[in-house]
Amino acid sequence: MGDLKGKVVLITGASSGIGAATAKLFARLGAKLSLTGRNEVNLKRVVDECEQVCPAGAEKPLMVLADLCSEGDVVKLVDATIKKFGRLDILVNNAGIATFDTIQNTSLEQYDSVMNTNIRSVLHLSMLCVPHLIEARGNIVNVSSVAGTRVLFGLFTYSMTKAAMDNMTSHMAFELAPKGVRVNSINPGVITTEIHQRAGLVGDAYAALLEHAKETHPLGRAGHSDEAAQAIAFLASDKASFVTGEHLHVDGGLHTVCYQ
Repeated sequence: MGDLKGKVVLITGASSGIGAATAKLFARLGAKLSLTGRNEVNLKRVVDECEQVCPAGAEKPLMVLADLCSEGDVVKLVDATIKKFGRLDILVNNAGIATFDTIQNTSLEQYDSVMNTNIRSVLHLSMLCVPHLIEARGNIVNVSSVAGTRVLFGLFTYSMTKAAMDNMTSHMAFELAPKGVRVNSINPGVITTEIHQRAGLVGDAYAALLEHAKETHPLGRAGHSDEAAQAIAFLASDKASFVTGEHLHVDGGLHTVCYQ
């Protein structure tokens, strides 16, 4: 995937998990990075790690602290990226939050929070980036979830947002194809990131989730952030030049089975 060298890539949620792994992989591949997140300490650490693995003489990543639910922050993020690099080739919409709920115990407040983070902010950022991506004939990779294509009990609101993201991916792929812009998603299963802990699944409960993944994922384990990052890099690269509107499951085969 050496064709990513010199490409300008904007990655959201880059301070941890899949976003951080993707940033470091793209840095090793020679991409020019605009990295955003809300945790300044973690984001700075990822920026430093990217600098350590990037090719000699590569341009330092741009670090932009931003709350993607703030319309002003999103505008500033895109403006800062274009100001520094002069173009945008790839957008990786990775930022998102998870909640554990059902129709019986969720709330409108929770729905609004998850929907605004996982869908509204993605829509807004994509709208602002599309003109630049058309100019560069670039592409978008959305980080969705197997929860968008399968019913996973206890992920009621989160699953709705990921189903919406999959549909948005398909629509954007169809609309932007004549402009030379590809749009795809990856749909991970259980990946060992901090998203579950931030949703309240800690200690023994988190350990139980990983053990349960051994039973539910046909490959017999949870996935790793680096494995999701490799799928993102493939879809973003010219190796996927004839791939658009794809929802690539990176889930150890979870989408092929019916049990929870």
